[in-house]
Amino acid sequence: MPKRHSLWSLALAFSLCLTLALPADAQERQRIERASDMPRFTYPVRGSLESLVRDEKAFAAFAAQVRRDIESVLARYDIADRAMQRQLHGTLLQLDVLDGRDADALARIETLRALQDKPADKLLAGLQARAVVDARKAVGNDTSPEYRAEVRRRIAEALQAMPYDVVANDVKEAKMGAELMGEALALGRVRDVLQPVVDQSGSLSSELAPALVSSRYSLVTRLPLKQTLVESYAAYLAEHKVEKPDIWAARGVDLPPGKGHAPVTVAVWDSGVDAALFGRQAMRDRAGRPLFIAFDKYGHPSRSELAPIPAPLRSKLPSMLARSKGFSDLQSNIDSPEASEVKQYLSTLKPEAYKAAIEEIILTGIYEHGTHVAGIALAGNPHARLLPVRIEFSHTLLPDPCPSRAQAERDARAALASIEFIKRQRARVVNMSWGGSVTDVESDLEKCGIGKTPEERKALARDYFKIARDALAKGFAGAPDILWITAAGNSNEDATFAESLPADIVLPNLLAVGAVDRAGDEASFTSYGPTVKVHANGYQVESFVPGGQRIAISGTSMAAPQVANLAAKLLSVHPRLKPAEVIELIVSTAEKTPDGRRTLIHPARAMQAAQARLAR
Repeated sequence: MPKRHSLWSLALAFSLCLTLALPADAQERQRIERASDMPRFTYPVRGSLESLVRDEKAFAAFAAQVRRDIESVLARYDIADRAMQRQLHGTLLQLDVLDGRDADALARIETLRALQDKPADKLLAGLQARAVVDARKAVGNDTSPEYRAEVRRRIAEALQAMPYDVVANDVKEAKMGAELMGEALALGRVRDVLQPVVDQSGSLSSELAPALVSSRYSLVTRLPLKQTLVESYAAYLAEHKVEKPDIWAARGVDLPPGKGHAPVTVAVWDSGVDAALFGRQAMRDRAGRPLFIAFDKYGHPSRSELAPIPAPLRSKLPSMLARSKGFSDLQSNIDSPEASEVKQYLSTLKPEAYKAAIEEIILTGIYEHGTHVAGIALAGNPHARLLPVRIEFSHTLLPDPCPSRAQAERDARAALASIEFIKRQRARVVNMSWGGSVTDVESDLEKCGIGKTPEERKALARDYFKIARDALAKGFAGAPDILWITAAGNSNEDATFAESLPADIVLPNLLAVGAVDRAGDEASFTSYGPTVKVHANGYQVESFVPGGQRIAISGTSMAAPQVANLAAKLLSVHPRLKPAEVIELIVSTAEKTPDGRRTLIHPARAMQAAQARLAR
């Protein structure tokens, strides 16, 4: 059930999801407090989905049904979460542009700005769509060189009015998305994920159907503008080339080696750790072997320290890791050989190679994820002791394994066994940079052809999800002397509305962490909500990957271990602190930003407060 929190999925299919809310009387509409309570619809589809996406007439009939249902939901329901509203209106905006309903599109873009929360989103909302609509009105078509030049001019004009320090990261990500665009990426999910669903059931749910809209929008609207978009964003970035200030160096604190500090065991519950990189800090058993516990993706015990690499791919591992560096460089707008290779590789990918290529990239991210997180969690603390706890994530486009009650129960037993192992080894801090939601389970059920109706899948998903949630909540509550730290998620949504585990669990010994960048500005991807009490640097954070190379990766996965690192240092200085006291020290010494949206950790202040408390 868990889904890894990382940015690679965003890098592979990055697009500006443009949304807005239409006014209505909330008192006359039914309130929706959870994502799983959204209405569900079914769309009968036969034959080739690729043909449907390519055929304007056939797509128009399908799109009309999707539009009708989304508009009915927005009219009838008061949706608590803005991210869900943005998702629905994002699909409508794409349909508006595709249908030539330019006035509707412009109205949606304007309303969108009032719905956005993050400063960069408020500025950039609808940038591409507005440029497309305005350019084709000015030129009279959307195919000529004059049209493309007008799109570029309008994007450049809009960007010039925006503060670079606010939008820089998002513009870099938009440039990366444009550079990676290709027909295989635009249609790959249609061919290799959605088509098998239709072949099994003859229909798509309202959860999966919007992907067809996005695919046609990419194919018809964005892909012909690929070079225009790349040039527009590249010109803006080249003109500024300003490095954002790093606020974290002045806030950081390293502990000296030697006596005077207590050892603290930090468990990294993740995809596996290359323990050899951490020398004596990695815990070992009586025989001198790395001490860890591991379960495979089926919930069975495993002896593998790292995510297993299939035999046919082992010889490719160096190039797979180099490709990870290429993604990282692209996100940072660094022109490197690795970045160039990734752009060439993905933008020219053949349709038949899509599935293998994307699964290989996902597998690479999983393989390196736990080691990267561990490097962050242990940095600057020679007294930290590393305890790897491995959970395995599936890297396949279609679910493997498929959800079932038996699988949910195996996963729950594995989670409880991992927690008992953590308790036996007397870990004080546990980092969990992973998560999953009830709607993730429901989506996997549909992809596996399980459940005859959306209502049946909804009920099954709730049942299986509850097994996982109850096990984790019970395990965390049963270990009150351990501080559990989790990533908020990378979906730019309310983790509580989405019911994202473990970030939505409320316990006195659990802390959820959101992500900001080096300057303390909110990351575009970070999720949020009432359980997210603090924020830490999760944007292009450098750390180890297996084998010892260091690369920068983004995600709340990288923010959470920053807080785990701080917690371990506080416990090294003041070993008698309880988890609630550690949380209080971290939160009370953090800095609230003027907009009230971010609470930035301040390790130096937290350490001073812990030392003052110890001296009393």
